Amino acid sequence: MASETAVNAQITDAVPTAVNSQITDATTVNPQITDAVSQSNAKVLGDAPAMAMASLYQTMAHATGLMMQNAVTAQQQMGAIAQAATVQGVSLLYAVDTAAAGAATGKVKK
Repeated sequence: MASETAVNAQITDAVPTAVNSQITDATTVNPQITDAVSQSNAKVLGDAPAMAMASLYQTMAHATGLMMQNAVTAQQQMGAIAQAATVQGVSLLYAVDTAAAGAATGKVKK
């Protein structure tokens, strides 16, 4: 503990008090710096509506693209279902002839 106090005292003694007083007394800021900061803040605030609209447009375009992709997928699925129904119907039509022939053959055979 005593050694820490001695080290802290040496550090404090090594730093001139004139430098410390200059740092604490420097409360004024260059007007050019404050002007640059205020202008950059004004630019950010001025750009905010345009950035918000750009984000909105991008979101709408993405949603529209997803909607189109879903519509295409639904059309493809409906096409596959329609083709399967058509194949089933044609198969049933072809089977009616053979069923009728089989029934007629069965009646003739008896």
